[in-house]
Amino acid sequence: KAYKKEEPNVKFVFNANNGNAGVKDVQAGRSAFAIQTRPPVPSDTGTTYAKLFLDGLCIDVNPQNKPDGLQISQVKDIYTTKVTDWSGIPGAGRSGSISVFGRLTTAGLYTFFQSAVLAGESPGTNVTPLDKDGEVAVAVSKNADAIGYVGLANSQPGNGVKRLKLNGQPCEAKAIKSLKYPLSRFGWIVLPTNNPSRIAQRFGDWVRTSYAAGQVLAKAGAVPVFNATKPPKAKKKSKKR
Repeated sequence: KAYKKEEPNVKFVFNANNGNAGVKDVQAGRSAFAIQTRPPVPSDTGTTYAKLFLDGLCIDVNPQNKPDGLQISQVKDIYTTKVTDWSGIPGAGRSGSISVFGRLTTAGLYTFFQSAVLAGESPGTNVTPLDKDGEVAVAVSKNADAIGYVGLANSQPGNGVKRLKLNGQPCEAKAIKSLKYPLSRFGWIVLPTNNPSRIAQRFGDWVRTSYAAGQVLAKAGAVPVFNATKPPKAKKKSKKR
């Protein structure tokens, strides 16, 4: 919506099919670009990645749960079925089976989590995979025994979830921007390497560098990194004689 003010004639057709599926669409020529939430992998042949902004993958629990933080090793144990009951988590102050939520394999967040937390292992059969980031937040908010990994935008207090510190670092903008938070990650624009759309390239440049885009990103819950920090000066209108 903000970019349409800059380029009113540009038309976007949005296909909400997750990052990994989006990259396949770019490879197949079905999409001019995709937004991805994981770094490039060997299977992304024929594509070029460019960083746009930072985000954090938060570990969320229901607000009724007592822990304020976990270690990555504990999260891995939960997602690989080594720990299946809250009584196995020191400081949880509760017992009962842990309800574990994650994402479908079509999501870039799935791939990022599998690499950064599970060290390449596949999640256990105890994990309920959901299609969207917001769906994980909703599931966690409605289940006192739940845990899930959710992007920063859907981990705000208004979403009914509780963000945990990870390895002692909060999932907050300041820790994400300094890369101290261990699950800090970039959002990327993915373009075809050969004959990329100039319109898509211009849009990516605007998202990455403009002041207006930085304001939109911050409001949406992302962390601007490369954007201008001051609004552009208004052009003075020439006086007619």
